[in-house]
Parts: sequence; structure tokens; C-alpha cells
Amino acid sequence: MTTLQYFASTKFIIVTAFSISLMAASVADAQWSVPIAGNTFRTDSDAGSRIFNRDGTLRISDENEVYSVYFHVDRPEMLKLGVQAKSEGGSAKITARVGEATLTTKLEDQPARTYPLGEVKVDGPGYVEVRLQCSPQNDTVKIKLDQLLVSCGDEDLSLDYVQNNDGNMFYWGRRGPSVHLSYRLPTEAKLTYAYSEITVPEGQDPIGSYFMANGFGEGYFGFQVNSETQRRVLFSVWSPFRTDNPKEIPESDRVLTTAKGKGVSAQDFGNEGSGGQSYLVYPWIAGATYRFLTEVKPDGNGNTQYTSWFGDKSKNEWRLIASFRRPKTDKHLTGFHSFLENFAPETGHIQRSAHYANQWVRDVEGEWHEITRAKFTGDNTARGRHRLDFAGGSEQDHFFLQNCGFFDATVKLDQIFERASTTGEQPEIDFDALPRG
Repeated sequence: MTTLQYFASTKFIIVTAFSISLMAASVADAQWSVPIAGNTFRTDSDAGSRIFNRDGTLRISDENEVYSVYFHVDRPEMLKLGVQAKSEGGSAKITARVGEATLTTKLEDQPARTYPLGEVKVDGPGYVEVRLQCSPQNDTVKIKLDQLLVSCGDEDLSLDYVQNNDGNMFYWGRRGPSVHLSYRLPTEAKLTYAYSEITVPEGQDPIGSYFMANGFGEGYFGFQVNSETQRRVLFSVWSPFRTDNPKEIPESDRVLTTAKGKGVSAQDFGNEGSGGQSYLVYPWIAGATYRFLTEVKPDGNGNTQYTSWFGDKSKNEWRLIASFRRPKTDKHLTGFHSFLENFAPETGHIQRSAHYANQWVRDVEGEWHEITRAKFTGDNTARGRHRLDFAGGSEQDHFFLQNCGFFDATVKLDQIFERASTTGEQPEIDFDALPRG
């Protein structure tokens, strides 16, 4: 059984219409208000335009637009659904599809209020997708949706979703959970090189994906999907001066670009700490295996040099990405790790995954050490149960990471996983022949 087969949804949903108002539900019913702003995606297309108003309500102008609202339940249950919505300039019909069934309700030309949708039987734990469409009476009607309302008679039911915008969580929640692999390193050796490989399965590379291969204490190196037509190899090193604005960094704390490969762009970056960033526009493809090599080397003058190379493993190539000098730093390689994230909120409903394999580190004496153990962790979106569509672990000779897509099976965080040894794949690198700019 493959990773993707294992994490496919196995639940079935049955929907029946009902005419009683949600407001008439038993006072003992548990009730939840699922904010549209943090839990909704346009799913009829890959449109990336802004779909929310400043107040967090969803605006709908075309009856062909489809918006999916997601929430997670921990058990089979009968749920009552409704919406809090507003229609201006005329009436409108809301159509809600859950599974194969369809429910409708009519929005009146009046201030926002609660409208019942129907009753849903969920036959297993996992994510529920409510697909919404609106049909306005005429072209002048303005429709705003604010909340998806859920209630049931089981007070012990656990419902998970992005509950509010504290800490800008509507944005982070729509991006989806980030997941990481922290590698178990030899404790005594001074390490100077990190090597690893990534294979992204076909169909698991939507826009917004960043597959990070070689993370270290002061930066990261991997590749990403920037658009339908552009992909990049990205290598960054943080400044020792902590700020999100690179213009605030004193000259004495600036990360300097000392070399870069052919076709590589290098500049300052910010908004997630600041420092030096380099990227190569490169048409990497799903299904192929790529290798990543990073050198961390003190220069003896209180600085550390960071250099990264990238290549298609099948072509036995190495391309220099860049070399950075980080001031006020005197250290070897620490914190070797990998991660998977989505940086495009509009694609947070689309699944992505990758195989992370053949990890090695090389010490200052020239000896290679194979890395076969890793700790699986997640960011605050995962730990806070804002999103539960994340997974990671090991399969035979590689680790894997998977996120987004609202799949049902979640892997518990903070577990240690071990992959099979790949001693026959130890890197054979002529370090003197590596391009250095």
C-alpha cells in the first residue's frame, strides 16, 4: 500500500433534507460557528484572486463559482448545517453539496441572519467538505457569507477548524500545516557537509509547494513551485540581526553573497527573519530525483561560509547555487532538517507530498555518516489543531512528508522514525571539482 493510498479518505456521507430551523434545535445540542474566512477555498478553478471582504465575509458574484468549507469531526455523527449570510438588492438561492447530495435554501433581501441547510450523516472520523454555490436573483444582488453553522446532539463531538483570526490564523490556516523532519546527527564529530535527495511523486507538486531538503541552524535549501510556468531552487541564510525588514540590518550584520552560479539571482529577503537569498529558475519535474549538498565552514575570522549545490541525480550533475558569508558566526553544521510547506493560501486545499531520502553528513576529517533516524514535527497550525491534514514517517529506504488536501488520517507529531540504510548510495563527490563561482 502506498502513502497516497493509505491516506485516502474512507468515509461515506449521507445527506437528507430537513425543514426545521437550526434555531429550533434542542437546547442541548452542541453548536459551532465555522468562520468562512479561515476555512474556505474556491474549488471550481485555480483562481488566486482575493475572494474575501475586509470584514472576512465571502463575496459571491457568479453562480458558477464553487467554494468549499472544511471542518474535521472525530467520530460518526448526524450534523445539522446552516449558514449565516446576507443578501442585498434581491434574493438569492444557496446550494450546498455534501457528498453526492444537494441541499438548497433561499436568502432574503435583508440583513445577515441564519439560514438552515440540511442534516448530514457522517459515517466516520475525518474531514467534511461543504461545497457552496449561490444563484442571485439578478446581476445587482450582493451576497456575503460569514459563517457555516454546525450543530448536533452529541456534546462530546470534537470539531476542528480555524476558529478565529488571532495571530493572523485565517491566513496561516488557509496555507495549511507545515511539517518537518529533524535528523539525528552524530554527537562527537564536527560536521561540514549535509547531503540529501528529494523525489516528488507525480501529481503532488501544486503551486505554492516548497520542498526543503537541507535545513541547518542558520538557513535552508530546497526547491519550490512558484507558478504554472516557473519553478525555483531556493537557498537562503538568515542574518544574525533579528528583524523582518532587511533594511534595518546594520552593515556589520549583513549576509554577503560571495559567489553565485550561472543564472542564479541573489538579494536580501525579509518577512520571515531577514538575510541573504538566492534562487535559480529551474524546470525540475515530479517523478525525478534531485540531490542537494550544503557546506558550512568557519573562515577563521569570526564568520561562517555557507555554500549549496544542486543537481539532477540521474545526470550526475552539480550546479552551484550560491555562497554566503554570515558575520559574527563561528560554527560548523548544526540542526540538519527538512520540511514541507505551502506558501500560497489559495492552494491550501490541494495535497502535496515528497520522499526525502539518502541523508548523509560529512565531518571535517572527510568521513561520511549516514542519517537514518528523524523526528517528525509540525508548526503551530498543526499543533494548535487548526488543520489536521498532515502526515510524515518512513517507508523502506526513505522518509516522507505530506500536507494539505484535507485528507483524513493524521500522523501523531513528535514521533521518531527510522528508514532502511542506503549504504550503497553513499555520495561519491569530487569536492575539488565542485563549481565555486
